[in-house]
Amino acid sequence: MLELLTPAQLGIPGGPELLIILAVAVLLFGANKIPKLARSSGEALGEFKKGREEVEQELEEMRGGKSERRDADRAVDAE
Repeated sequence: MLELLTPAQLGIPGGPELLIILAVAVLLFGANKIPKLARSSGEALGEFKKGREEVEQELEEMRGGKSERRDADRAVDAE
C-alpha cells in the first residue's frame, strides 16, 4: 500500500510545463498584472540577495578574526 504513495521525481520544468504555468498565471492574474507581479518578484529577490550578502559578510568578518588568531598561533608553534 505504501508503494502507491511514493512521491514523484520532480525536476526543472521544461518547455511545455512552462507554457502551462504561464497560461495558468495569465488566467489567475490577468495579462495586465503579470509585468507588475514579475517586477515586484524581482525586487523581492534583489532585497533577499542583498540581505544574504550582508549576513555572509558579517559571518566572514567573525571568521576572519578567529582565523587571524589561528594564524598567529601557528606562527608561534612553528618557531
